[in-house]
Amino acid sequence: MLRQLLVGAAVSACNIAIHALVMTAVVRVAHGAGRKDTSRRSLRLIAVMMATVSVLMAAHVCEVIVWSLAYAMTGAAPAGTDLLYFAFVNYTTLGYGDVTPVERWRLLGPMTAMNGVLLFGWSTAVIFEVLRRTVRLGAAATSNTKER
Repeated sequence: MLRQLLVGAAVSACNIAIHALVMTAVVRVAHGAGRKDTSRRSLRLIAVMMATVSVLMAAHVCEVIVWSLAYAMTGAAPAGTDLLYFAFVNYTTLGYGDVTPVERWRLLGPMTAMNGVLLFGWSTAVIFEVLRRTVRLGAAATSNTKER
């Protein structure tokens, strides 16, 4: 059981690092885009939000791939299993139950789900913050333009 916990913790830490790097980049880029003065605030907001969500979805796909690689290295899934599918089902907590881990690695599934839930929550918080900042900065840019 200790081996499962250590592997799960290591993969989770790797995914947290990936997410932290992506989050930092997303917030910086969104902050810069929100400062740009434009007459089409709605289009800018749409573009910023689409880019933000797309990048975060790509980050989640990368994190699922990391889990599928961990499953491959440990032999956590039965032979012939589509490891990417298995990782997605666990990471998203979908839980079809059509593929179950081998007995000695059964804790990796719940650890994958826990990691996914936490990272989805983090992404949701960042999406909201990017939206809030973009709207606030756009409003500030408009008021500065009117004052001139």
